[in-house]
Amino acid sequence: MLSQFLVLFGFFALVLVSVYWINQAVRLFDRLVGDGQSAFVFVEFTALTLPNVIRLVLPMSVFAGSVYVTNRLSQESELVVMQATGFSPWRLARPALYYGLIVAGMMMVLTHVLVPASLAQLAEREREVTQNVTAKLLTEGTFLHPTDGVTFYIREITPSGALTDVYLSDRRDPARTMTYTASEAYLVKSDDDRTRLVMVDGMSQTLMAAGARLFTTRFADFSYDISNLIRANSTPRRSIKHVGTLETLRNPAAIALETGNSVGAVIEHIHSRFAQPLLAIAAALIGFAALLVGGFSRFGVWRQIILALVLLVFVKLVEGLVSDPVTKNPDLWPLSYLPALIGALIATTLLWWAGRNRRRPRAGAPLAEGAI
Repeated sequence: MLSQFLVLFGFFALVLVSVYWINQAVRLFDRLVGDGQSAFVFVEFTALTLPNVIRLVLPMSVFAGSVYVTNRLSQESELVVMQATGFSPWRLARPALYYGLIVAGMMMVLTHVLVPASLAQLAEREREVTQNVTAKLLTEGTFLHPTDGVTFYIREITPSGALTDVYLSDRRDPARTMTYTASEAYLVKSDDDRTRLVMVDGMSQTLMAAGARLFTTRFADFSYDISNLIRANSTPRRSIKHVGTLETLRNPAAIALETGNSVGAVIEHIHSRFAQPLLAIAAALIGFAALLVGGFSRFGVWRQIILALVLLVFVKLVEGLVSDPVTKNPDLWPLSYLPALIGALIATTLLWWAGRNRRRPRAGAPLAEGAI
């Protein structure tokens, strides 16, 4: 049973990860390639999002694998045979428990190591890409806003690398608005590693707020430093999702100050990293125990499957409800483990009920031969 659980878990995890990953990859492709980034950057970014996608789909995959295997064993009467040989529901649930523990171990590695590391690296690469002025500005026919108060537009990029019909508006100074237009322009890297926009055959317009006076100047060529357009937007502040578990546990107050969150939000997030893997155990046991209650039926166990889904949704609902109280009051952190505890209690109750139904004889049923 354990091997079947793991095989079906791998199948459902592969399918769900593929669906979620492709959905995110399409959005990343549109954003990165549309901003002039290479295909290598796109592949790197999608790879860095993969651990978080896996973390999201593993609880659903473990539940789907548990329900599918249990349903197949029921339809093929294998569960009936095992119960007839004396296996109690508690003994039958042992492979499901091991199955949940294995998946929980995988999730522990994801939530505490791989996901924070990948998200931190993704944030760092996003900052580097944002600072890449050349890639960000080389988009034809679109009004771009590389930073607040700046608008940039080019009509076309020629095969020789020239930018045609350039428009640049700088409104960062409230007292003065600068507007540049040029028939052609080039992006040039200077010796001090700064990027400059060299405009040819154009005009600059300066609108002074005081007196609403407009000054115009025509030029044959003009150089404009655009390196600072992106540097002004760089934000080195980390997110709580990027910080490792041990670092957060040592000093949650310092992490809260660094990330700009409350101490309650940091405590709630760090305990959710421990609670989420426990939900995988509860999902595996609920999926198995709910189908075990119904026993064998020629019409299938669709009612038990619906029951299992409702119970899992209830557990997830409790998970959402306990988040806000812990965020407001860090002393209530044990509530983070309440969904997993409720899931374990539900699975225990279902297994007890399955054993009770199995021991209780039907009314009017004849005694077995030789019984006194």
